[in-house]
Amino acid sequence: MQNVLNALRTLEEVAARQPIGVADLARALDLPKSSVQRALVTLHTAGWIRQATGTPTRWAVTTKALHVGRSATGELGLRDIAVPVMEELRRETDETVHLAVPEGGRIVLIERLETSRPVRIVLPLGQNLPAHASANGKAVLAASPAEAAERYIADGLARFTDASITDPGRLRAELAEIRARGYATNSGEWRDDVSAVAAAVIGADGTTPVASISVNVPSSRMTDTSRAALGAAVREAADRVGKLLGRAAGL
Repeated sequence: MQNVLNALRTLEEVAARQPIGVADLARALDLPKSSVQRALVTLHTAGWIRQATGTPTRWAVTTKALHVGRSATGELGLRDIAVPVMEELRRETDETVHLAVPEGGRIVLIERLETSRPVRIVLPLGQNLPAHASANGKAVLAASPAEAAERYIADGLARFTDASITDPGRLRAELAEIRARGYATNSGEWRDDVSAVAAAVIGADGTTPVASISVNVPSSRMTDTSRAALGAAVREAADRVGKLLGRAAGL
């Protein structure tokens, strides 16, 4: 049993820190290097991790984890419906478009369509996004029941940059603004170089946010005018996906 637990903990740590080597994993997990090495061999044999490109002593997760996660949460159906709409949004904006889903209090990136521009935002699939410091996260929080946002706030609002919202009252006010305009914004609140707009996708029941769609832009390329235009575009895209989900469910 302990070997299984060690392997699962190792997989989670690789996913969070990839690419990462044995020594760093051992320190992070507080395990002997020999135990970590055994866990890595097991995970590699099972196809969950691979040697990182160009650095054979470091490890990264394979797409197997993503496919299993999608199957467990029904994200494949969501993705099938959302991606064509996201493709249109990317063509319209020529910026990177992300699809993220709420999962156990986290916001997880599950799909990315990249811009053709040489300066772009690149985040790995499976990346956890802070709910209060990302456009995707704030869009989901604003569309969630008030008690869900309060539970999140009660856990504390971490500071990632000088622009991060760490005051509960300020976050509540921003969530109210998001509900009024229909999209959320992020101006360097998680990473200084990342700005974004996002809108929640409401599920077939008409009330529950099941995902969010965002347009992600280097902060140097975001202006007040472009933010408003991108916000309107992403709000329309998220609304279309929500309606398509309702039709797929026969509602």
